[in-house]
Amino acid sequence: MKQRLHLLASLLALTLAACGEKSPTVAPPAKAALTVTVTTPLLRDWPQTLSASGNVAAWQEAVIGPEISNYRITEVRANVGDTVKKGDVLARIASDAVDSELAESKAAVAEAEATLAEARAINERARQLRDKGFYSPQQGIQTQTAADTALARLNAARARLQSAELRRSKASVVAPDDGIISARGATVGSLTQSGQELFRLIRGGRLEWRAEVTAAELARLQPGQPTRLETPNGATVTGTVRAVAPTVDPQTRNGIVYVDLPPEAGKVLSAGMFTRGEFDLGQRPALTLPQSAVLLREGFAYVFRIDPGGNDLARVTLTKVGTGRRNAGHIEVTGIDAGLPVVASGAGFLADGDTVRIVAAEKQP
Repeated sequence: MKQRLHLLASLLALTLAACGEKSPTVAPPAKAALTVTVTTPLLRDWPQTLSASGNVAAWQEAVIGPEISNYRITEVRANVGDTVKKGDVLARIASDAVDSELAESKAAVAEAEATLAEARAINERARQLRDKGFYSPQQGIQTQTAADTALARLNAARARLQSAELRRSKASVVAPDDGIISARGATVGSLTQSGQELFRLIRGGRLEWRAEVTAAELARLQPGQPTRLETPNGATVTGTVRAVAPTVDPQTRNGIVYVDLPPEAGKVLSAGMFTRGEFDLGQRPALTLPQSAVLLREGFAYVFRIDPGGNDLARVTLTKVGTGRRNAGHIEVTGIDAGLPVVASGAGFLADGDTVRIVAAEKQP
């Protein structure tokens, strides 16, 4: 009996001792390190451009009107969009009345010539008789005056004839230069009026782009700089800056830059179109990274800077940067130094202070 009690007491002691021991703590699993590639900012020369927008307009537009008034238009030969050459007939005006005036002027010249011939003959006869003493000097002056008057009337008749011939030549409305008809107001049967616009002509078919830029940007532009325009069908048209406006609009605070476009631009652009383009400002050094290395968060740009650790592991630090030009999958950055290692891709899956596993560095093309 005593032996059983002793055995129970021993078992009870062992049980209490076991209950007093603490259970071992299980450590949480370590966070897995993401595998990333590394790149470094590269300094390279990049084209510097300035974007702008504006209207396409005619380089020069000529207004063509009648040169004689109150005559009826009998024929219209040109329409909007027609390409014409200098001297081409665009419209004809009724010439019946002009022809009548021309014939009357020719008859007046013939009459004046006959009168002059008669006056000169009388004056010559009077001079001969005066020399013989049959005419007084007073009579000689009269015959000479009559001859001079006849000559003056002949000159006036000839001037009226030239005027009639000129009006006759103006019975045809002709193109003053090569170009494209952009507007037409002439209609058959209407009467011509002084100052009336019959046609509008884009001289040489040449167009220009009138880009609007801010006052600060205006100072960066000068004649001769190349320009590229985007067309509605996706094509690109190249041009050259012809002039920069010396003043800015007091309302918009913008200035106009006039860009000459090549003749073939008329195939894809029309006067009145609104389009965008870029001015080429030359080359300028830029510190660049692949666009995949730059993370955008809440309107700001960041990169993950690599802080080297042991072996192939490293910690990353979120670093704010500025951005600029973009070109061929790369972006200009500021705020970091050249040669500083940063995460090349996968930045969207990282957080500040994460540990990453580095593989072979990525080289920028």
